[in-house]
Amino acid sequence: MATSVKTGRSTEQVLLARISPRYWRVTLNHPPLNIFGPETIPQFNAVVTALEADQEVRVVVFDSAVEGFFLTHYDFLAPLEDSTSMPPGPTGLPPLPDMLVRISRAPVVSIASIRGRATGVGSELALACDMRFASREKALLSQWELGAGLVPGGGPMARLPRLIGRGRALEVLLGADDMPGDLAERYGYVNRALPDTELDGFVHALATRISNFDKQGIGEIKRMVNMATLPPVSEIALEWDAFLASLQRPAAQARIQELMKSGFHKPGDVETRLGYHVGLLGREA
Repeated sequence: MATSVKTGRSTEQVLLARISPRYWRVTLNHPPLNIFGPETIPQFNAVVTALEADQEVRVVVFDSAVEGFFLTHYDFLAPLEDSTSMPPGPTGLPPLPDMLVRISRAPVVSIASIRGRATGVGSELALACDMRFASREKALLSQWELGAGLVPGGGPMARLPRLIGRGRALEVLLGADDMPGDLAERYGYVNRALPDTELDGFVHALATRISNFDKQGIGEIKRMVNMATLPPVSEIALEWDAFLASLQRPAAQARIQELMKSGFHKPGDVETRLGYHVGLLGREA
């Protein structure tokens, strides 16, 4: 039986459940939109640290408790210094890219089970995981940032070309549009897109199967696959610096303010169809 392990904070945005000692599930729970911000970071870091330290866990599944949203963009209402003042993590990177790199490198199999929007940080978390499975009817993936004048900061420029090729990576990053689960499967953005009614059962069965295998063998296979597929930390560091620089440019500030006036950061059409709405920005100019 799963037992929730919480951090003791009043608002639990990251819920860790041990399905078994070898199989953990991390559920993102920050309604109504599953926005990722500075207050999420210590909770998420506690989970990543626990995964690295535990001697039994072999597989972890990331999913969401929020209808329509796996995990969406960063919190643009939080003061920037709340993020930039945090010390770097063990990789030497700032906290968000640090945690994503550590997930990729951990001797634990990580699986993203995507139902709803995986937008910005949500896409970057999915890309950092070892495998990604999506709801055919309900998953939407995107790196929306360029539409708002931003450069993504969580590693997609380093990870996407290695995963889906240069041309398709540029389409995702420069098009800044929503990609449904079935198209994401064809591009290789996700491993498989399954009928929504089958997603949970498939992911659970795969995670259970892997959890019964040898932990040392899992770690060795991941380490050698990582050597051939993971970007160096230096590439990830460049992206975070580019994100912070772009965020402070007047063009990006103007576009973000336009989105805010239309309903960004609030439940409604902008968040539900973010790809469509960022495509409207700048048309008059």
